[in-house]
Amino acid sequence: MSPAGYWPQLRAAIEAGADAVYFGLKHFTARAKVGFDPEELPEVMRTLHRRGVKGYVTFNTLVFDNELSDAAHALESIAEAGADSIIVQDWAVVKLARQIAPDLNIHGSTQMSITSAQGVRFAQNLGVCRVVMARELSLDEVRAIRAAVDCELEMFVHGALCVSYSGQCFSSEAWGGRSANRGQCAQACRLPYDLMVDGKHQPLADARYLLSPGDLYALRQIPEIVRIGISALKIEGRYKDADYVALTTRAYRQAVDEAWMGIAQPVDPVTELQLEQVYSRGLGPHFISGTNHQTVVNGRAPRHRGVLMGRVARISDGAIAIEPAAAHSVAPLKPGDGVVFDAADWRSPQESEEGGRVFELAVREGKLELRFGNSAIDASRIRRGDLVWRTHDPDLDKAVRPFLEAAAPVRKQLVSVRVTAREGAPLEAEWRVGDVTVTVRSPEPLGAARNRGLDVDFLREQFGRLGNTPYELVSLDLDVAGAPFAPSSLLNQLRRSAVERLQEKQAATHIETHDAAAVLARLEGSPQAVPTAPAQWHLLVRTAEQLEAAIELRPKTITLDYLDLYGLRPSLERIRAAGLQPRVASPRVLKPGEERIADFLVSCDCPILVRSAGLLNALRNRPHAALIGDFSLNAANAISAAELFDLGLSVLTPTHDLNAAQVADLARYAGAHRIEAVVFHHLPVFHTEHCVFCRFLSTGTSYLDCGRPCEKHRVSLRDASGREHPVMADVGCRNTVFGAEAQQAAMHLDDWREAGIRHFRIEFAHQSAAQVTSVARAFEEAVGRGRTGRELAQALRRIAPQGVTEGSLFVPDDAPESAFTLTVLQ
Repeated sequence: MSPAGYWPQLRAAIEAGADAVYFGLKHFTARAKVGFDPEELPEVMRTLHRRGVKGYVTFNTLVFDNELSDAAHALESIAEAGADSIIVQDWAVVKLARQIAPDLNIHGSTQMSITSAQGVRFAQNLGVCRVVMARELSLDEVRAIRAAVDCELEMFVHGALCVSYSGQCFSSEAWGGRSANRGQCAQACRLPYDLMVDGKHQPLADARYLLSPGDLYALRQIPEIVRIGISALKIEGRYKDADYVALTTRAYRQAVDEAWMGIAQPVDPVTELQLEQVYSRGLGPHFISGTNHQTVVNGRAPRHRGVLMGRVARISDGAIAIEPAAAHSVAPLKPGDGVVFDAADWRSPQESEEGGRVFELAVREGKLELRFGNSAIDASRIRRGDLVWRTHDPDLDKAVRPFLEAAAPVRKQLVSVRVTAREGAPLEAEWRVGDVTVTVRSPEPLGAARNRGLDVDFLREQFGRLGNTPYELVSLDLDVAGAPFAPSSLLNQLRRSAVERLQEKQAATHIETHDAAAVLARLEGSPQAVPTAPAQWHLLVRTAEQLEAAIELRPKTITLDYLDLYGLRPSLERIRAAGLQPRVASPRVLKPGEERIADFLVSCDCPILVRSAGLLNALRNRPHAALIGDFSLNAANAISAAELFDLGLSVLTPTHDLNAAQVADLARYAGAHRIEAVVFHHLPVFHTEHCVFCRFLSTGTSYLDCGRPCEKHRVSLRDASGREHPVMADVGCRNTVFGAEAQQAAMHLDDWREAGIRHFRIEFAHQSAAQVTSVARAFEEAVGRGRTGRELAQALRRIAPQGVTEGSLFVPDDAPESAFTLTVLQ
C-alpha cells in the first residue's frame, strides 16, 4: 500500500506494483499540504481501477461541529466516485459514513492510537472493517492482536516515524496553532533540545535532536509479517517524491511476493542502499523488533542524510580524503554524486553544512580523494573526523526512469481467457482479470476450416498481443467442437474489444449513497437546556507532595496520575480517609500483555479517567465505577461525544484541539453537565513510546535494565528559546513531554459557565505543594468572588514559574477557528 501526494507519485506507485494507493483530498486529511482536488477524484479512481489498483482516501482528521455538513457531503462524493475505502480518525466520520454510504469500507487510521485487541474491537463495533495499528507495536504484540481478533489489520513497514503516538501529539497545537490532528503538523519533534536533569544541563555530545527518530525499515521482517497474516503493509510518505514511491514500492512488492511464495531470499544490499539513498534519517526496524531505547533516536540530525560513505581523514591541496565506509563497496562514490559533510560533533544546529557534487575522485593509499568545483565548498569548515553522506546518486534516476517515464504500462494485470468455438456458432471468449469478467462474441457464426482449424497456439498468439495494454495473458482454455475457422483479423478485433470492455468495467465502480444532508439532520442534536449548578473542582496530581496539598483544598474529586500505578492504594485510602472522592487515571496506551492494568483500575473501586478506546471497550461489559473520558479520546464534536457516552462514559473532556469557544459550543450540544473542562494544566505535547530517561540517563535498552532513572531524576527538555518542557514517565515507561508554560482558561471561565459547564479540572505536573495550593485558590476565588479573567490570569502568571498561556484555548477575533496566536505571559 503506497502513498501518493499527487499524480506523479500515484503513477509511480501503480507501475512499481502497489496493490493499493492511499491519498488525500485538499481537506480532512492528515497531510494538508498535498492531495487531489475533490473534482479530480473520479478520474483518480478510474485511473487506479483500470490498472487493478485500489484507492483509499484519507479522511483522517478531527472534524469540528461547524464542519460536519461539509464532511458529510464530502463523504457522499467520495463514495459516488467509487473509492475503495476511507481512512478515518474521527468517530463522527465513522458514523456519518456508515449511514451515508453503508457499502463504503472504513479503515481506522493510526491516529486512532489503537494498540490492543480491545482497541480493535472498539473500532470494529462502531463499523470499522480494517484497523491501522500504532507504529509502536512489536511483531510479538502484533501477533497477539492478530490471534485475538477477526478484523483486517494493517501496519506501517517503511518511512518516517513520529516520536509521539499518532493522534496523541499536541505540540503543533500548543506552540503554533497548527494541529497535527487537523493535518498541520509543524514537526516540533525534529527540533534540537537540551536535556535538563535535576535543573542542570547534561551535555549529550552530538545527540541534540532528542525527539527525532530514525525512519522505519522492515524489509527484512516481511516474511514474518506475511506469516502473521497482516492484511496490508503500508509505506509512509505522502510528502515524498515519485522516486521514493517507486523505489520503496518496488522493493516491498518483491519482498512480499517472495515471502508469499515461500522463497527465502536475502535482502539485496543494492536495494537496501537505494532505499537509504532516496530518503532516510537512518533506517531500522525500531519498535517492530522490540524495545531498544538506545536505537530509536540517534539524535545527530533530524533530516534526510542518505548513505554514509565515509569519514574525513585529511584535507589538503583542495582535496578531501575520506576513509570509505562499507557502502562504498556496494554502491561506490563517484563523480556527479551529491555529498554533505556532517559536523554535528562540533558545529551548532543553526549552522549550515558544507556539501556539493563530487567533481573528481581518485583512490590513493586506500583513501577516496574528493575534489569539487571552484568555490563549491569551503574546506576550512570541514574537519578531520566529519562524516560524509551521499545525499544524491544520479544512478537512482536511471533506476526509477522505467516507472516514471514508461511508454507502455510496466505493471501488468494477469488475464485468463476461456474460449468456446464451434462450427456454425459465434465464437465466445470470456476474459477474466481478478473478479472482473467480460465476454466478447464474433458477429457471425464460424465456418469450417479448409486447412488448419482453430487451436490453442493460434489463439494464444493472437490474444497475447497485449503489449501497450495493462494486461498480460497468462492462461487460455479452448473448448472446441469440429474444425472451426477464425481469421486473425477477427481475433484481433475481439481482443481489442475485450481490452476496451475490461477497462470500462474495471473503471465503472460506484457506491450507492443516502442523502448526506438528511443523514446529518438525523444525527445532529439541538442545544440542550443549560443546567444551573455551582462549579465543581477536580484536581489531578502526580506526586505525593501535590496530593497532601490537594487534600487540604477539599475539591470535589482528586485524580491520581502516578508513575507507579500499583503504589496508588495508600494514596486512595488517604483521600477516602479525608472524606473525599478519589479517581484514578489510566495510561493513554495499553498493549498486549498489559490487560492486568484494567483489572487493577477496576479493583480501585473509584471513578476511572479513561484515556484509550481499548480500555473503554475492556470495561464496557464488566462492573465498574463511573468512567470519565479524557482528552486523548479526541472528541471534537457532538456526534463523537454522543457515541462515547453511549459506550459507557458519564463525563467527557474534549480534545485539546478545540479552542475555548468550541468547547463551549460542544457543551451546549453534547450536554454541559457531562463535560469536564481543563482550566489549568501543562499541555501534554508529546506522548511517546520512546523513553528519554532510558536513552540518555542509562545504557539499558528497556525498563528491564535501565535502572529506573525516571524514579530518581526530574527531567525537562530545553528548547532554543530557553523554555524547559517537563518530561514524565507512566506505568508503561512511556514518556509525556509537557509544555513549559501552564495553559490556563482564565479568560474563558465566564463563557464556559454560561454554557452550563460545571466540572472544571486543574492538573499539575512538576508543581510544588505551595504552587498547587496557590493555583487552586486563585480559581476558587475567581469564581466565588467574581474576579475578572484578567485578574485571574495575572495571579496565575505570578504563580507559574515559566509563565502561562491560553495556548490551544485562544479564540481569535477574526481568524479561522483552526488558527490562533501563541500568547505567553512572562
